[in-house]
Amino acid sequence: MSKRRRNHSPEFKSKVALAAIKGDKTLTELARQYGINSNLIVKWKKQLIENSNEVFASGKRLAPDRESEIQSLHAMVT
Repeated sequence: MSKRRRNHSPEFKSKVALAAIKGDKTLTELARQYGINSNLIVKWKKQLIENSNEVFASGKRLAPDRESEIQSLHAMVT
């Protein structure tokens, strides 16, 4: 019998990774709590730490196409 791969949502992955970073529980406890392999937790935690700078780098800017749309509308008004 082959195992079927589960597809975990980004929300689930971030929840688990944040719990691992928090450090209140061991990897084994988290793996048991969430029903996943502890290797996944290590992988997701590493990804979250490595890519966390993107959260702050993006800021609250609009997508480029929305930005130009707003500028053209503003030009019409003034």
